[in-house]
Amino acid sequence: MATLVLTTVGGLVGGPVGAAIGGILGQAFDRDVLFKPKDRQGPRLTDLAVQTSTYGWAIPQLFGTVRVAGSVIWSTDLIESSSTTSGGKGQPDTKTYSYSVSFAVLLSARAIGEVKRIWADGNLLRGAGGDFKTETGFRLYTGGEDQAIDPLIAAAEGASLAPAHRGCAYAVFENFQLADYGNRIPSLTFEVVADGDAVSTGAIAAAVSGGLVDGSGATLPLTGFSAYGDSVRSVLDTLATTSGAWFAADGAALMMKSDGAPGATISDDGFAAGSDAGAQRTRSIAAIGSVPKTLTIGYYDPARDYQTGVQRARRPGAGSAETQIDMPAVLSAGAAKTMAEAALARAETGRETRTLAVSWANLDVAPGEVVAIAGEGGRWRATGWSLENMVLSLDLTRLATASLPASASAGRIVAAPDLPIGSTVVHAFEAPPLDDSVLNAPRLLIAAAGTGAGWRKAALLLSTDDGASWRNLGATASPAIIGTLASVPGDAPADLIDRRTVIEVDLLREDMALAGAADAAIDGGANLALIGDELIQFGAAEQIGAVRWRLSALWRGRRGTEAAIGGQAIGDRFVLIGVDQLAVADLPVSAIGASVRLLASGVGDIDGPASCDVAVTGASVLPPSPAHPSVQVLASGDAALSWIRRSRAGWRWIDGADAPLAEERELYRATIAPAGAAAYTIEIDSPALTVPASDRAGGGAIVSVRQAGLYGESLPCVIAIPGLTED
Repeated sequence: MATLVLTTVGGLVGGPVGAAIGGILGQAFDRDVLFKPKDRQGPRLTDLAVQTSTYGWAIPQLFGTVRVAGSVIWSTDLIESSSTTSGGKGQPDTKTYSYSVSFAVLLSARAIGEVKRIWADGNLLRGAGGDFKTETGFRLYTGGEDQAIDPLIAAAEGASLAPAHRGCAYAVFENFQLADYGNRIPSLTFEVVADGDAVSTGAIAAAVSGGLVDGSGATLPLTGFSAYGDSVRSVLDTLATTSGAWFAADGAALMMKSDGAPGATISDDGFAAGSDAGAQRTRSIAAIGSVPKTLTIGYYDPARDYQTGVQRARRPGAGSAETQIDMPAVLSAGAAKTMAEAALARAETGRETRTLAVSWANLDVAPGEVVAIAGEGGRWRATGWSLENMVLSLDLTRLATASLPASASAGRIVAAPDLPIGSTVVHAFEAPPLDDSVLNAPRLLIAAAGTGAGWRKAALLLSTDDGASWRNLGATASPAIIGTLASVPGDAPADLIDRRTVIEVDLLREDMALAGAADAAIDGGANLALIGDELIQFGAAEQIGAVRWRLSALWRGRRGTEAAIGGQAIGDRFVLIGVDQLAVADLPVSAIGASVRLLASGVGDIDGPASCDVAVTGASVLPPSPAHPSVQVLASGDAALSWIRRSRAGWRWIDGADAPLAEERELYRATIAPAGAAAYTIEIDSPALTVPASDRAGGGAIVSVRQAGLYGESLPCVIAIPGLTED
């Protein structure tokens, strides 16, 4: 008796037995591919979702384009860094700590082409444009046989102990900043491009078997595939089960085949008929209940950032069994639906089997070949061949017809936004406090944003000695709404709402926006903005272009900045003032009258940090200039001058009484400049002054009154006194 059969694996995978397979591929392949113990596991979708660092964990061979987690194969300890931020005069310094780590992640057990996007804890760490959202160094080793040892690993472990991992692809992160991830290494996943185009199931089978399988007969394309598991056989099993392929001996190789045209036509003519031959001629159809009612394919969906998708196929009729197949492949929803329907159709059609006694002319029909039966439709796969008592018989299983392409929806997904960071734009300025506090040292306000919508913050450094030394200020606040002036606002009174003037500004990005506010809200501090050096508030905001806005209903010269009214030029800064969008830097009193330099460095500042120089005028600690001057000419010819004192505390004037002094004492310095005579200065301790008639004799006089404060004098309140001839 002689017998050749196909031992099935998972219902679809098989090959010649014993000495035949040993002669073709060797006992190791027979053991590991065809007849491995049943308790081993093949690829599962969930394994790709979690990053591991477990010794002995299988590393996948990647094909096409696929998203994988990889395994951490090397890491340093946490690296702690500290910085001290000055608290300003009279305030304690603040010491902050940050942590980073360097590590390597093994991605593929075969060479790859590139890595595109990278996710950290589900959020994009590296965008499609190659930009990183968190500060880190990054190097990719694609798995070439000549790749060098990573210098960081070599420095840490020693050149003689550091492997190059040739033939394997891995990524190295250097000084990865952990602040955004709770001071721990986040779970990373990588979009890996191993091959430029889709890869057929046959090509994958050939690669994972080391060329022992000829996969030219299996052409089902996969966008990507992660070949891993505890044996080569488990990978081949998965590929065959989902693609409808099978294995057959082909000379000195093992051929992976799929649906094809019949190679021979078998006649069921009762050849060698007799009692023995009749016993060899059988036909059976298994009960429909042996076929799953529902078959589900799990896969990775590129339309959903490679998240797991599920597509189902259902058949009518009796039964309730369900089958789940995990396919660690990247497929469109329609391709996965087609795969599920095809697998269910194969299971249903494959219920029909036949055993035929055939002519000796069919002696060369080997198991695995596709044949036709004369007089019947359809195609059949030979699954067994036997010669017994001089009777030749073939075991056949009916093949399903090809499934039509199915359409399916991938479902909705809230994808991690891929927002470019761009470079940092920073503005630093000195202004009176935005509340009623009284400062003891000059203070800079710092507003920053990025040219990309993904910008979040930048590190700040300050120098008060022209760059000779730098002080760490920590990080910027939340992104501010900033831009530039597109029109010059001109002059306007500071004590009336300006309903005639409009200002046009160009914001930094299209996603930035402004909004109007009612008078009551403005009185409460809403819509405060800096244009040049003037603080304004606006009641109406109208978008007139992609980034251009028109502002009207203006409140000018707010908080003592009326001296800057009319001094702007096109291109000057526009900063919407919000407490949460401002970082502060307290300076020494000695900085008043000098200039300081600020650097802001963010993740996207690959061309260097943003910088600005700020002249420290003391505007944050000096009293505002006196207001509401009046001149009364007395009968004697003298001129009686008076004004209203203002304070750097109590801007809201909520009690209707005098604002608090906020200085050591009330003191004014008045410079009197008579026409045609030398100017002179006097000090007075009340908001009134009498200018003698003699100072008016030459055509009048100009008087500049400044309030003296703890840290300097205010800007002047200028009062013109008419000459005697003009009385």
